[in-house]
Amino acid sequence: MSIEQLAAEAAEHWGGKPLALIRNRENAVFRMALPNGDLAALRLHRIGYQTAAAIESELWFCGALAGAGLPVPRALPAQNGAALVVLQSGRIASAVEWLSGAALGEAGVPLAGGAKDQAAQHYALGKLLARVHSATERLNLPPSFDRPAWDVDGLTGETPFWGRFWEHPALIGAEQAEMQAARDFLRSGLLAHAKTAPLIPIHADVLRENILVDGKALSLIDFDDCGLGFALYDLGTVLSQNLYEPAFAEIRAALIDGYQTLRPVEARMVDLFTLARSLASVGWTMPRLAPDDPIMRSHIARALLCAGRIIQ
Repeated sequence: MSIEQLAAEAAEHWGGKPLALIRNRENAVFRMALPNGDLAALRLHRIGYQTAAAIESELWFCGALAGAGLPVPRALPAQNGAALVVLQSGRIASAVEWLSGAALGEAGVPLAGGAKDQAAQHYALGKLLARVHSATERLNLPPSFDRPAWDVDGLTGETPFWGRFWEHPALIGAEQAEMQAARDFLRSGLLAHAKTAPLIPIHADVLRENILVDGKALSLIDFDDCGLGFALYDLGTVLSQNLYEPAFAEIRAALIDGYQTLRPVEARMVDLFTLARSLASVGWTMPRLAPDDPIMRSHIARALLCAGRIIQ
């Protein structure tokens, strides 16, 4: 059955009609028209990535943030009132509100605008992430809350959530030793950070594609990788995607400055979490991409670049 046929089957549970495939990565996401004329994001979840309990926890988290006034999408229950439906293929489907705006950018494509505009957007993003983290600290998680752990072991343990990046088969020559050294450096820094920094629910995937811009307003979408982690991992994720931008220094300073309007932060720790995300992304490629996919090598190069900048 094609992805379009699966979407049509899923949309019936909301009385809707899929209009266009927006993304097909971890989830296949369709823009869907609802009977009342509203739009929704219909999500077909990749089999084996998140459990039903984990997806329900994600939707609860989004609802709690939206209820606190944050610009994130709420879950839309199906016609039978359920948050999730199971298709004949066994694939799980869910739907969330459609938020207005265009993505801040796209992976591998230089950011639009000049350094001043880019800095202004990341200053606003820093403030938004600070608001999100302050809200999550106040949440009382339900006993059923079940999400991945982006903790010390989830990032650098023997079985990290996205894989053993230091054993990537595309590593060449001295790169494996460099990657192992980066892992050791990161783990040491995270263990020290964990002594004073609590684990809280975080977005964990604040990429350009998941930040919507509507005028001067920003919103966050795609909480599929949310979990319990360190708040600064969200900032590090943002910066990991900007390492090659000519205005990286301005973007980094603006993101941190925006965040610091509401929450204290050490810039060097943001750098550590930039490395954390860069290394995790190397692991992410292994089960998802073909061995000859150029992204394999580009992610390795980016991670080693980041490590070289911060490891003294």
